[in-house]
Amino acid sequence: MSASREISPGLVIQGFIPPLELSEFKLIAFDMDSTLINIECVDEIADAADRKAEVSAITEAAMRGEIADYKESLRRRVALLRGVTVADMEQVYVERLQLNPGAEELVAACKEAGLKVLLVSGGFTFFTDRIRDRLGIDYTRSNVLEIESGPNCGQLTGRMVDQPWGDICDGGEKRKMLLETCARLGISPRQTIAVGDGANDLPMMGEAGLSVAYHAKPKVREQAMVAINEGGLARLLEVVR
Repeated sequence: MSASREISPGLVIQGFIPPLELSEFKLIAFDMDSTLINIECVDEIADAADRKAEVSAITEAAMRGEIADYKESLRRRVALLRGVTVADMEQVYVERLQLNPGAEELVAACKEAGLKVLLVSGGFTFFTDRIRDRLGIDYTRSNVLEIESGPNCGQLTGRMVDQPWGDICDGGEKRKMLLETCARLGISPRQTIAVGDGANDLPMMGEAGLSVAYHAKPKVREQAMVAINEGGLARLLEVVR
């Protein structure tokens, strides 16, 4: 990758990027946890089971790219959530989850410029569906937590539910969903922007015409074309207007 330069405090560009217009792009894809929102949902759900430290350690290692098998790391974390209730997850959503600064502004600007918006997450539909509705997002892909029926109705089983497209939304699935959405829209991946913070975002970021690291892990900052290290998501509008 070419040498990086800081074009303003906390906003870094790798190599040369010509002046860009938002309208040159047709799709923007976002990761959710620690990108569009301020928390890692799996860690906060684990807090309800007094297992946050254990789950957070696995999350951190996975996001830094230190765990090669993301799917296995997520299965391990979800297994620790067994017994957490839907009410606990509702409490996480209401009391802990916030949109990151600039999220609404950036999504609105993209929609105004004619872009479709995609949310691809290794997190869970309980949260992605709500963020989709809140921001008017066009397409989503994420994981479904299995919920007990019978005597333990409303509690998590510690497993995820297979979906028609596959079992777990990992880095490979994020890339696949980006490419499938491009095909659906009849556009090139070069006409997309991909925004993420963790190692499992790199496959989709590698396909995009513009890759953006938001307060990201070092490995992701190094490989992204744009790195927002300070301030909110709307700082991307300093690069593409």
